[in-house]
Amino acid sequence: MIVQLVFEVFTVGLGQLLQSRYGALGILCLFLLGVGLRSRDTTCLCAGAVVFVLLMTQA
Repeated sequence: MIVQLVFEVFTVGLGQLLQSRYGALGILCLFLLGVGLRSRDTTCLCAGAVVFVLLMTQA
């Protein structure tokens, strides 16, 4: 229960940071990574990782 609460707080904080710094693509990256991790879907994880790498190369 506490681990899930900490994870949710971390996710919201990371989402705010990505949105303020990287815009909509940052939120898309976080969403894809989150969905991929929760559902164990490698396609979403790979897509999220690709978006993350693209954001990092722009910065």
